[in-house]
Parts: sequence; C-alpha cells; structure tokens
Amino acid sequence: MTSVDAIIERLGATRTCDAGLTKDPWAFDTTKPSYGPGASALDMIPRNAPRQQPLGKEYTEASDEELQERIIDAKHKLGSKLLILGHFYQRDEIIVHADYVGDSFQLSKNAATRPEADNIVFCGVHFMAETADILSTPRQNVILPNMSAGCSMADMANIDQVTDCWEQLTDICGSTPDADGKQQIIPVTYMNSSAALKAFCGRNGGIVCTSSNARAVLEWAFERGKRVLFFPDQHLGRNTALAMGMSLDQMPLWDPFKANGGATPEQYANAKMILWKGFCSVHQRFTVEQIERARKAYPGVKVIVHPECSMDVVNAADGTGSTAYIVKEIENAPAGSAIAVGTEINLVNRLAAQHPDKTVFCLDPVVCPCSTMYRIHPAYLAWALENLVDGKVVNKIVVDPQTASEAKIALDRMLRVHP
Repeated sequence: MTSVDAIIERLGATRTCDAGLTKDPWAFDTTKPSYGPGASALDMIPRNAPRQQPLGKEYTEASDEELQERIIDAKHKLGSKLLILGHFYQRDEIIVHADYVGDSFQLSKNAATRPEADNIVFCGVHFMAETADILSTPRQNVILPNMSAGCSMADMANIDQVTDCWEQLTDICGSTPDADGKQQIIPVTYMNSSAALKAFCGRNGGIVCTSSNARAVLEWAFERGKRVLFFPDQHLGRNTALAMGMSLDQMPLWDPFKANGGATPEQYANAKMILWKGFCSVHQRFTVEQIERARKAYPGVKVIVHPECSMDVVNAADGTGSTAYIVKEIENAPAGSAIAVGTEINLVNRLAAQHPDKTVFCLDPVVCPCSTMYRIHPAYLAWALENLVDGKVVNKIVVDPQTASEAKIALDRMLRVHP
C-alpha cells in the first residue's frame, strides 16, 4: 500500500480543510452553536439544534489509553445489556468498540435483532439514533454519546418547510388521483432526515430510501404517483433519476428559501422529480478536477464515488454506489489495484489500512471529515457508558409515539420494497 504521505505528495495536497480539527471536540461544546470543524463548518445550524453538556475534566483530561481502558471496563460490566453501533464514518478509536459497523439503516436493523440489549449506544448522528429508537422496542434506551452530533443535510429540510412546500405543490398539481388512480405527488425522503420527515411520508403515502435502494424505491413511487417530491438530498435524487432515464428538465429544484420554491408553476406541474435543494457537505467537496488529477497521478486508477456527489462527479467516475457498494468494490478488487474513492475520509483511510495490497485513497486530498461524526470522541463514549454503569441514562433519544408510528409506516414500505 502506498503511504498516505506519499499519496498526499503525489496529488499535490494540503493537509486539512479546517484548523479547528486540531482541537478536541469538547472545545466546541461551549462556543457558539455550530456543526464543528470539518466539511460542515460553514453550514447554517438551526437555532434549536441539540447541544451537548460539557464533559468533566475526568474525561477531557484523560489520556487516550485511559479512555480506551475505561470503555472496555464499562462494556465488560454492562455485558449483553449493552449494544454499541458504529457508523462507517466514525474514527477508528470508536469503531474498535462497536458490536456492529455499517451504514445508518443497516445499524438500526442490527439493533432490532438484539431485543435483550437494554441500552443501544449509537455512535453516529442524531437522525440515525432516531431511526434506531423507532425500530427498537419501547423498553430499550437509545443513546447518542454527543448530542451535538447532528447532520447538516438532514437539517436542510425541516417539517415546516416541507409542509409549506407540499401545500404549494398540491395547489399547483392538485390532490385528486388521475384517471389511472395515481397520486399527484409521492413524497420520498432519504434516510438522512429527521423522524418528523419520515412521519410526513408515512401519513402522505410516501416512503423512505437509502443510497443503496433509491432506484427500487423510486420505481415503487412511480407505480403509485405521477411525480416524486424527493428530500433532502438533491444529488442522490438527480443521479438516481438520470440513471432511470429521466431528463434534467423533468427535475426542477425546490429551494425553501426562495419564493414559490424558485421555479415556475409550469415547471413543477410538468416535473417527474421535484428535488429539494439540500446536499451533503462531505460529498459536495468532490470535483471532476480531483478525478482528473487522480487519473494523471495513477494511470489506470478506478474511481468510485457515493451518489451524494454531484452529477458531474458521478458521470466522470467509473462507478457509483452506497458505502456498502464502495466497501465491496474495494474488497473484490485484485491485488495491485489503485482505487480513488469519493466518500468520507475515515472510511477511506480504514479501507486503505485493511487492504495493504491495494492503493486506496480519497479523491479529496485535503483531510476534511464529516463535522458531526467528528463530535463523537472516546471521551463521550466513556462518559455515556460509565453513567450506564452507575444506573444513569444520559443523552437518551426519544421519538414521540405518534411520530414514531407514522415514520415506521414509511420505513416498513421501504423494507417491503427492498429488505
């Protein structure tokens, strides 16, 4: 495996995108609300975003080795009553303690298979913990180690904005099914959204999708409706619709900060896919120029990217798919392969370490991790676990019963389409 330093030098890279990444995440617990350093540093955070309470010095001043030992000790004391879930994008010091590692929905399904676990500690971000709470049993506690671990993409569409959009589109497109019995609009939300938006889809004949099943879900939606309102990630919606044969003029954007969404009523009436103007700040960093640079530095390199990347990047790549697809592609690549990857740096670096017989590197040579995944640090995990040992549940994520019931309808529809 080519060293990270050698790859950085060969691609002409700088080191990091944010000087704040040199600080520990608790430095941001008492500052002005933000997503933290990294890819989402400049994204606008909602005023009501959850905040993490400051940690005590027994955690912030503990050495890395001490924190690891304390986590291991707490896990041992809690035994089978504890389940730790680690998202692909978490730092290695967290992943080493996870009982399951995967993407958000995969981990929530893992949680549902462990009803004996009283406490599910989800090392990910807020919407993931909400989904785990919806799919787990009522007696189980779902815990997020750091309440400031949100998701800027999920926050780009809130329930008030989506409800307003829906009402305006209903005025334009109508609400009466057509002659074939198809609904005028089917709402589809990406998994990376709040429980409130999943519930909105549940009560309005809609469905949830992931990056691995988006096409199957859209096929389901178009069997039942003339149009799809897709939120919050415009890129996953656009890339999937293009792969299904739709044209760009059938995909107007809805911008919640522009009057009437920013397009004309005729454009929305004639649309097949109405795309919410949201994006992932990690995947928005990848560019065609980076792909060209990688191909020049490594002739014959295979470029694979996540479908949250822009249309131009997806079109310039050799393959596109979910994190599970990316993992499998690298696992199945022959020894000696060079693979440039367009997704979060923690996952790419871990895959590079796991496959030393291949040259695996991130397309973006600037180290710029997911800001909110960065907020989960061993100090917060140790704090959450040691509180559980003492009989205290901290940072419990609770979705109210009505929202959970409606959101589960949309999730169950997805599972029937693509388990």
